[in-house]
Amino acid sequence: MNRSRSTFWLAGIAVAAALAAAPAAASPDKPVIALSNAYYGNTWRHQMVEAFEAEAKKAKEEGKIADYIILNGDGSVAQQNSQIAELILKKVDAIAVDAASETAVNGIIEKACKAGIKVVSFDSVASAPCNFQLNFDFTGYKKQQAEWVMKKIGGKGNIIVVRGVKGSAPDHDMFAAQEAVLKNYPDVKVVATVYGQATASVAQAAIANVLPSLPHVDAVLAQGGSDDTGIAQAFEQYGGDYAKKMPVIEGGGSSNFVQWWAKQKEENGYSTISMNTTPGIGGAAFWLAYKIVKGAEPPKTMIMPVATVTDENLKDYTSLPAGVIVSPSYSEEWVEKNLLAKK
Repeated sequence: MNRSRSTFWLAGIAVAAALAAAPAAASPDKPVIALSNAYYGNTWRHQMVEAFEAEAKKAKEEGKIADYIILNGDGSVAQQNSQIAELILKKVDAIAVDAASETAVNGIIEKACKAGIKVVSFDSVASAPCNFQLNFDFTGYKKQQAEWVMKKIGGKGNIIVVRGVKGSAPDHDMFAAQEAVLKNYPDVKVVATVYGQATASVAQAAIANVLPSLPHVDAVLAQGGSDDTGIAQAFEQYGGDYAKKMPVIEGGGSSNFVQWWAKQKEENGYSTISMNTTPGIGGAAFWLAYKIVKGAEPPKTMIMPVATVTDENLKDYTSLPAGVIVSPSYSEEWVEKNLLAKK
């Protein structure tokens, strides 16, 4: 993590602490909705929190909620357990949880449920039976993307696997999906597996550290959250044969990567595919939590769509600002139509 990102992270935690300290005056008509976000150290999570906050502000301005609270963590289970315990004491009406672990926060979530608090875990979900899950089909879309890459390199060659946020449910599911695909390609060799923490700077450093000791790399399977940009930068800086032909790098929805890809495509016909979970889910999680408090009875498990960029629609995304993840926003109406109406 670079210095500016660290500053942003600490500032986010400070803001969250200030919000947490503010009184939350709930009422039956105007609930208090909280976000417990276990990890704040990458672009995807920043954008997710912004999506939650944008919808929460809108709801507060419209008089639908009394207040909202945002708590960002350092990735540890201990801190998230402490934060949720604090939210229980504050008697919030609902908590949206982007979990540090699929299982290790279940105990505190069960306590929240017993206190009458509605809990929605999302993105990195928790498996507590009482909570609602708003998830992505990490296994399905990662298998699809990995299959595309394997066919692109002709089913043979050397690859690097870049994992995501260590210990998270998405990392486990995506890595398992990639491994399942790789079993069908015996002529593909994994020459390195590193953790990129779904962060450009971490992924760049991880790739740069292993490249000098590796044979020529034909492709990189990654996880998203801006790791794609860091991977591309590492290969560009390494140079050598990669200056003429870059490996096929799985895109994870970073606008910087999309712009790099477009330039590479124009210069030398570079081709890849980008598929990513959408950080706009933060807004969907807010409205889902709100609707459940207000009496909605959705399915216990709901699946969000992913965003896909291909050579065919690449031009549609090249005008995105730098430093963002490809994502729509999700409104109250979208949640009603696409989540609550499906059982």
